[in-house]
Amino acid sequence: MKNYIYILSSMLILISFVACDDYLDKKPDNQQTAEQVFSRYNDVNRLVTDLYSRSKAANSGIVWFGHFSSAAITDEAEGTTVEGNITNRFNTGDWSNTDLPGSKGQYWWDLYNYIRRANVIIEGVAQYKTPDNPLSQGDLDFRIGETYFLRAYFHYLLIRTYGEVPYSKHTVDVNGSMNFEKESFHAVVEQIVADAQMAYSKVPGAWLSKDFARVDKGACLGLIAEVRWMAATPLWNGSANAGYTGSRIFESEYTYNQQRWIAAKDAAKNVLEFTVDGSPRYKLYEKYSALDFNDDAGQNYNKSTVHTRLWDMFYDMEAYQQEAVWFITREKNDGWYGDVYPPSRGGGSRQQPVQEQVDEYEYISPDGYGYPIYANRAKTDGYDDKNPYFSVKRDPRFHRDIVFHGAPFRDGQNKATLLNTAEGADKINASNASRTGYYLRKYLREAWNRDGSVSISAPPIWRLPDFIYIYCEAVNETTGPNQEIYDLVNKVRARSFMAPMPLACLTDKNTMRDYIKRERRVEFFYENKRPWHCRLYLEADDVVELQKEQAWKAAGASNDERSQNYWELNSQSYPKCQRMVNGMRPIEDPEGKILIGDKKYKMERYCVEERVFETPRHYLFPIMVTELQRSPLLVQNPGW
Repeated sequence: MKNYIYILSSMLILISFVACDDYLDKKPDNQQTAEQVFSRYNDVNRLVTDLYSRSKAANSGIVWFGHFSSAAITDEAEGTTVEGNITNRFNTGDWSNTDLPGSKGQYWWDLYNYIRRANVIIEGVAQYKTPDNPLSQGDLDFRIGETYFLRAYFHYLLIRTYGEVPYSKHTVDVNGSMNFEKESFHAVVEQIVADAQMAYSKVPGAWLSKDFARVDKGACLGLIAEVRWMAATPLWNGSANAGYTGSRIFESEYTYNQQRWIAAKDAAKNVLEFTVDGSPRYKLYEKYSALDFNDDAGQNYNKSTVHTRLWDMFYDMEAYQQEAVWFITREKNDGWYGDVYPPSRGGGSRQQPVQEQVDEYEYISPDGYGYPIYANRAKTDGYDDKNPYFSVKRDPRFHRDIVFHGAPFRDGQNKATLLNTAEGADKINASNASRTGYYLRKYLREAWNRDGSVSISAPPIWRLPDFIYIYCEAVNETTGPNQEIYDLVNKVRARSFMAPMPLACLTDKNTMRDYIKRERRVEFFYENKRPWHCRLYLEADDVVELQKEQAWKAAGASNDERSQNYWELNSQSYPKCQRMVNGMRPIEDPEGKILIGDKKYKMERYCVEERVFETPRHYLFPIMVTELQRSPLLVQNPGW
């Protein structure tokens, strides 16, 4: 390291973990020696604060690509062509080891840059014996703990995206060897766990008041549980048995081992049972009752379809304090609303939910339990695909997340109306309108209408249901279903006023597994989870999903016919292979059950587009050629 560093940076020179050694950039007249910086607590505190800001860029929930959520590169959503057509480039296969669209701080070169910053802080504090905060003893230890956590967290983001990576524990000497080598996924997991445990030993049990949202012990436990769970999923645990055909460097280590599920169970249980001052640290947000439907303006313009609790859980600080395990603050503002609003509210409908996601929201059966709308019993229970939104009572989260044809939704004058995708500004394929028949509703403050300001912190990176699902899945995979996990999953459903799972989940491991996976998909819609989950479970190579894909292809002569006939002939969801997305359009029909104005409509499925998802190539992101050239011992990921 040179004998100076530049502090209080807003622009970074570092391109990768092997680039310029002046890791923080500022005007020369403000440069200080490393000894000067690390001899003062306040300067170190500022470096750690800067590292926090990097963590926001590295993993933004609703804008992972800067201008887009990651939802639109999955079967959650479809993206528009603005801002360089980022998400559609992924869906057409137009991404490579020389060009990764949407770079904003979430890729290899930036993550290793952030890791290097963390290493400089850890080493500098030790070398120059940084003094503690004279105004608050113990603060320096907190900052060191936070830095260990963030170093581990950035490595977690690396393995989530790239799989096998080098674990960097020391500041890179740019004048030394650049021969970095990958380590096995499980070896990196163990090092993440070790760093998280070091952080746990230094940070407080919980932060309060102005320091809330800093790394605490719960966040450390959450990180451990997340990586333990990833290590137990099929991509890294029995991959060959699940259809994976790639050859990673440490492929022999990825055979199935049930102990990985046991480790995930124990780690998740540590989160669920974590206490501070003798009280449980986390609990589900359960403010408001089943009778409360007012929005943020105290009005019920939604015909009692969206509960106040579901409106507020992504804005009420009480919700964050109770169940957010790790989150970033003020991710976006009201400009984001303009991106996702329908055209009738002056928006660009930048990302639109697709039918695959809509179909995962269950209905409440007359028997009092929840079932998927593609279940064998759905039609008998009253589900009508021509009137899919109100023929049966759908999961309340559906009405909170999705705006559909006939949905009660405010218009451009902020008055109650019904959204119309058959005509007018919001008509399917009109200018700036939806291609799928749906608009995004999740995270909206319903009464806001381009006046005033809105600050959006949603969604948390991890919240309590993450760890409930990990624990329940791990129990199910190791010892099978039981009353404990049945009750835990139902507790999350009840928080959203959703009916419990059927009793078959208590005795059938496969049924319980299906419900847990569907719960994840519904609870975490548009929360930057789906791109990683579909990869961790190797869904594009799953035997059942491939059979569905073949059935879809054989169901008609055109894609629209296939989408319609497949649904009529098969009591199952569309294939989860990430190679198509579907929508729903209104058809004017005098017998239709959906009334808007003086017109009646029925709904009809159609195919929006086919997509490219090649296996094993697209399970992991490519390492850029420039990085391979800098470090010749690095090996490219399979298929790239």
